[in-house]
Amino acid sequence: MLKGKTYLITGIADEHSLAMYVAKTIKENGGQVICTGLGVSKFHEDLSDKAKSFLNQNFKDFQDSVHQELGEDTLTEILDVSLDASIDDFCKKLETKKIKIDGFLHAIAMDKTIRNKVVKPLLDVTFKEFCDTMEVSAFSLISLTSHLFKNNLLNADASICSISYIAASKVTFHPYRNISIAKAALERITVELADEMGRKNGTRVNCIRFSPYMGSKAGNATLNQKDVEHAHRKSPLGNALPEDLAHEVLHLLRPNGRITGEIRYVDGGYNIMG
Repeated sequence: MLKGKTYLITGIADEHSLAMYVAKTIKENGGQVICTGLGVSKFHEDLSDKAKSFLNQNFKDFQDSVHQELGEDTLTEILDVSLDASIDDFCKKLETKKIKIDGFLHAIAMDKTIRNKVVKPLLDVTFKEFCDTMEVSAFSLISLTSHLFKNNLLNADASICSISYIAASKVTFHPYRNISIAKAALERITVELADEMGRKNGTRVNCIRFSPYMGSKAGNATLNQKDVEHAHRKSPLGNALPEDLAHEVLHLLRPNGRITGEIRYVDGGYNIMG
C-alpha cells in the first residue's frame, strides 16, 4: 500500500511507544520511515551537564530501540520542535539526502506540571508552564508542517496524523489539566491545517483519540492501572490496542485518500459512554 512512500515519525521513546507501532506497520506495508528523537545538538550549548547527560541517554535509548525494532538502516535524527533552528537543521539534512516525505506522525507531548502521576491544579500552573506545554504539544504541529512545506519537503497528497485523547474535550477520571488544554488546541489546529494544507497541495490532516495506554513512557508517567481498567470496563469493546491505532493511521496515510479534518476515535467505544 505504501511502496515508494516515506514518512516522518516523531515521538518514539522506546519499543513500547505508540509511534513505534505505527512505524512498524508502515514498514510492513512497504513504506519507509525517518525517526526523530530529542537529543543534544549544536543548539543546546547552554544546557547544564546534567541536562546534556539526560538528553544523550534519551537519544541513545531512542536510537537503540529504532534500530532494534525497525532495522539498523532506519534513519534517525535529532529534532527539538521547540527550536526553529533545530527544525531548520533537520530540513537541511533532508535536503542534503534528497529526501521528501509523504506525511508524518505527530506523537509529541510535554507537560512538566505532571510529576510522579500527580497533576498540578490549573490554578497553580504558571504562564511559562502553560506556554511550554502548548508549544511542544500543540504548536509544534504547525511549526513542523510549515517548515517542511516551505522547504518543499512535503509531497503533494501527503497525510499528517497526530495523537490525542478524550481529555481534550471532557474532564476525565484521570485528572489531566494543563496538557488537556494543549491537546484541545492540537485538535483545533488539525482542523485549520486540514483546510489550509488541503488547498495548498492536497495534504490531509487528521487526529486520533486513543484509549488510555500505560505501555509507553508517557502513559506510564500519567496513568494508574485502575484508570486503564476503568476505561476497559466502560468501553463496549474494551480498550483499543496499539495495533488498532497503527492500522487506523495506516488507513489515513494511504495515498489518494479523501479523509481530512477528522478527529477520529480508536478507543473501543469509550467516547460514546456517559
